[in-house]
Amino acid sequence: MFQVKNLTVTHKKDLTTLVEGLSFTLAPGDRAAIVGEEGNGKSTVLKLLYDPALAEPYAEWTGEIVDKGLRKGYLAQELRPSELEAPVWEFCQAVPAFEEADPRALDRAARQVGLDSGLFWDGRPMATLSGGERVKLRLALLLLDSPDVLLLDEPSNDLDLQTLEWLEEFLLGLSVPVLYISHDETLLERTANVVIHLERLRRRTAARCTVSRTGYGQYVEARRSGFQHQEQVARKERAEFNAKMAKYRQIRDKVDHQQATITRQDPHGGQLLKKKMHAVLSIGRRFEREKEDMTALPEWEEAILTCFDAGKSAFPAGKTALRLDVPELRAGERVLARNVRLWADGPEHIGIVGPNGAGKSTLLKIAAEELLPRADIRAAYMPQDYGDLLLGDKTPVEVLAPTGRRDDVTRARTLLGNMKYKAEEMEHPAAGLSGGQRAKLLFLSMVLNGANVLVLDEPTRNFSPLSAPVIRRVLADFPGAIISVSHDRLYLDQVCTRVLELGPEGLRERM
Repeated sequence: MFQVKNLTVTHKKDLTTLVEGLSFTLAPGDRAAIVGEEGNGKSTVLKLLYDPALAEPYAEWTGEIVDKGLRKGYLAQELRPSELEAPVWEFCQAVPAFEEADPRALDRAARQVGLDSGLFWDGRPMATLSGGERVKLRLALLLLDSPDVLLLDEPSNDLDLQTLEWLEEFLLGLSVPVLYISHDETLLERTANVVIHLERLRRRTAARCTVSRTGYGQYVEARRSGFQHQEQVARKERAEFNAKMAKYRQIRDKVDHQQATITRQDPHGGQLLKKKMHAVLSIGRRFEREKEDMTALPEWEEAILTCFDAGKSAFPAGKTALRLDVPELRAGERVLARNVRLWADGPEHIGIVGPNGAGKSTLLKIAAEELLPRADIRAAYMPQDYGDLLLGDKTPVEVLAPTGRRDDVTRARTLLGNMKYKAEEMEHPAAGLSGGQRAKLLFLSMVLNGANVLVLDEPTRNFSPLSAPVIRRVLADFPGAIISVSHDRLYLDQVCTRVLELGPEGLRERM
């Protein structure tokens, strides 16, 4: 049994409490999902539970991790550059369990994740594998060590729809407990039976942890209903209290007036009024004590808040947004697809899907290169790799207000506050922010620029399950054209008016 007792995590740089008093136990069959907004310490918790040395450079912690004798398998969110450059066989040989495994064990691990065992000896760099191949290979290497608990940081990132469905089945079939982070709400709803919610309240100064042994959908609904009921009770109690206090103040003021107007010739009456005021003040003190016991108004970490200007972003119906014909879609010397025709008109919202490695991001980049220079539209591009747009030492405020004018800076700070940036985060170099914070920044830049054509590569991949619904609503209401790649099933259903699938023979409508 894997157990965490009263875990509190503090960021060393600004002494921010990321997590406070987290306690939970994992047993076989538990699939515990850690959810929360960006920067709330989710990945830090996973690192601490696997090996505290991974988080030691930037975080300190107190509490107890009961894991003696347990073998833990940890899947990091991203591979290091040196690991991405390494040949597959070299990457595998760096894992002790791989070196010790016999061919039968390797075949068994490969079958568990749906891979050909020959991939272990592949000479291609890790970076050339598809996102699904990399995740499956790394999971297979973890399984070789027969772990007692799995700790997985964003295993659903960069997976195509087919591999996401495979991952759901994989998680559901595990007998060992698994603790994982994911931004994919569909995957959470289908797999999680424990939810660990990390929040930061009161302008991100106070941490709160909630552990619920329910499914994700049930947790979200119970949380909403619970907060709604709590707010109703709290407001009713406050209304009744305010009515009592108003009546009390009337009585107090009346006795106070009588005391002020009584003559010295009536000492007996003055004595009675003094006793009466003592009794009235006693009632007031009792009311104040009752106030302390009232039901508290519910607190929750507010979702991000932003929207596009409907006037600036409107795109006339029927107007051509894009006419792109690509005879051959290539990655280096390799032909990925032929006769690719990507046409978009009016305020269409197009979603492009396809297997990992099909060339979706390559196609989107070509579309962006075609759209961005045009003077008749205002196009904006959000690539999968934010570093392409956020290189250098510019802060979020400088990115959004390049003029430096006071009004522009004030507006930038207001928008960043709506996106739940802390004041100090607004002054950090944008390139060093978390993926989620950088996604928010690029989103805001598109809002400020008044874009009416958006080219988006996995727009929701770095937003938390709590922020993603807001982003989907904003994009669904966007009055301009959207050309996007996404594996977010809710995004495809709620935002896209057309879904196209990219294959070797080009794009085709997906029913």
